[in-house]
Amino acid sequence: MTIIDTRDVTAYSPLIPAIKAICTTPRGQKLEIVLRPGDAFQDLKEYLSEQGIGFREIYDGDVVRLQFTVI
Repeated sequence: MTIIDTRDVTAYSPLIPAIKAICTTPRGQKLEIVLRPGDAFQDLKEYLSEQGIGFREIYDGDVVRLQFTVI
């Protein structure tokens, strides 16, 4: 499983490394995006839903992990 941690992204939106990882990860590989709850989190969930990608949300304090398989 590839893990992309966007918590320290401050110069731009955490969506940029998340979407880049989704686009460059081979199909069938598992991906985990780690981020803080907020607008980017909701936007990423909406994107995954629109693409028909099922995902798992894991809440751990002030951190959220989205796990899914790239299709």
